[in-house]
Amino acid sequence: MNQGIIIKAYNSFYYVQQPDAVVMCTLRGRFKKERFSLLVGDEVQFSLLSDGKGVIETILPRRSLLKRPLVANVEQVILTFAAASPDISRLLLDRFLVLAESSQLDIVLCINKSELGCAKEIGALTECYRQIGYKVIEVSAKTGQGLEELRKTLSGRVSVFSGPSGVGKSSLLNALQPGLNLMTGEVSDKIGRGKHTTRHAELMPLQGGGFVVDTPGFSLAEITDIAPDELRHWFREFVEETADCRFSSCLHLHEPACGVKNAVAAGKIDALRYENYVAICNENKVTKKGF
Repeated sequence: MNQGIIIKAYNSFYYVQQPDAVVMCTLRGRFKKERFSLLVGDEVQFSLLSDGKGVIETILPRRSLLKRPLVANVEQVILTFAAASPDISRLLLDRFLVLAESSQLDIVLCINKSELGCAKEIGALTECYRQIGYKVIEVSAKTGQGLEELRKTLSGRVSVFSGPSGVGKSSLLNALQPGLNLMTGEVSDKIGRGKHTTRHAELMPLQGGGFVVDTPGFSLAEITDIAPDELRHWFREFVEETADCRFSSCLHLHEPACGVKNAVAAGKIDALRYENYVAICNENKVTKKGF
């Protein structure tokens, strides 16, 4: 039995990467009856037919599942924003971080177009998120700044690039590995965001080892499937301070004697991060009655 990883799915055909070849496969009928959704990133075993094509016989257990974009067995999220054009929205950034945290994958915050941004403002932002505990890399697809550090971060791992449209995810991948020739788009002056140049998820082998997925960008990170008492866990700097909350079920909103709110007042937690937490709570109507 042959084994590989699905790098692309198109019109009910699955392209399976092996060490030295890519085999186009179909899915065994019993999986179709079970309505099993086979995803890019799934590891499979397949039988090889006389015409060189394959039939997927076994789907190996998934180690992880990223819901947005829907990709299997990803190890880390490279959350990409631009230093400028489009400017960084801290609320949008924190929405994306919540989605990444809820996937329970390693997270790297990548700030592209570093040559365009205000060094002082970007420095303050990166320091804020580094203190929280995130790895932050400042890069430029245009000048090459930070590309070697990003290349090492990707090596040997399955990574997914995510973030708003227009921040240069495809341009970064082209700069990291010339020859990919991914389509790129300019940021619209009228609407202030980029066009969606990536139409489907595809897992691409990297020359230095590992795989990367370039996926459609999102101009809005919608958080619709996170439970009311779950959101508080995805702001990692809150965790230590919750020990000082009077109530174990504290949502850090209107409750008295809240350790998180006290930490914000004392400057231990970034005030804008907390404001964004409250905004996301309100957007998703997670406030419980009774407080």
